[in-house]
Amino acid sequence: MRVLHHCRPIVAGHSGGISSLLSMGEGKQGVMAVAIGNKAGGGGGLVGLPNQNPIVLIQAKLKEVEVKFKEWLAKQSLPVEAAVVTATSAGQGAAIGAFMGTLTGDASSLISPPPNAPGLNPEAMASLKQAQALSGGPLVQARNFAVMTGVNAGISCVMKRLRGKEDVQSSMVAAFGSGAMFSLVSGMGGPNQAMNAVTSGLFFALVQGGLFQLGQKFSQPPVEDVFYVKTRSMLSNLGLQNYEKNFKRGLLTDTTLPLLTDSALRDVKIPPGPRLLILDHIDRDPELKGRRRGGH
Repeated sequence: MRVLHHCRPIVAGHSGGISSLLSMGEGKQGVMAVAIGNKAGGGGGLVGLPNQNPIVLIQAKLKEVEVKFKEWLAKQSLPVEAAVVTATSAGQGAAIGAFMGTLTGDASSLISPPPNAPGLNPEAMASLKQAQALSGGPLVQARNFAVMTGVNAGISCVMKRLRGKEDVQSSMVAAFGSGAMFSLVSGMGGPNQAMNAVTSGLFFALVQGGLFQLGQKFSQPPVEDVFYVKTRSMLSNLGLQNYEKNFKRGLLTDTTLPLLTDSALRDVKIPPGPRLLILDHIDRDPELKGRRRGGH
């Protein structure tokens, strides 16, 4: 007589079907479980791929949130967009300034005017005030950086909306405004605040213009990358960035996305699991699905 003992099914998956096969021998026990169903992308599909780097997944999720935030912001009116951009950038600048202030310490108390300060040369007093402005504690640096970064981002946002593009001219105008405000808030320079604001603004504008030109020169993407923008975004959302090289190896560019088949993905050495996720994503994307139907 055969007796089954210690029988316990294995449960796997979250919201899909579960099938388990239990095979028992006399005095021995074997268990095999196959689970399919974990929803991916809002629908049914395969269970998430194992051994994925959690840092990469977090970066992909943050990128997705950033894209959605920018899409929402682009739909707002100019005053709302400028206010939100200014506030968020000012907050980031304040955090950076506070961190720098904690590293340098409050050295402003060590740079105090001497007793005979009124008799000092105006240029010497200007240098002393400049040193005090740059050596403040966390709160002072947070205020200075918040004003500088907030004004720069706000003016850049307004210029981009009005001119429809972001170029070196807009960047220099924003830098001029941030430099002038930084001079006024920090108290840098001599007694002529207006002249100090103008000179500081010009200095910031020249530096920003040079940095913008260098950035444009060295940040041009390779020619082939422009053909894989949608592909890269799709793979990033699916957590399959490692297979971008497979697409490039097979010349599967953005224009071929609506035409992709299982055999085409198999030819570029993409495993079955990622192939199903990619094809499922294409079937769910309205734009790609429409182009696929239109091609037939």
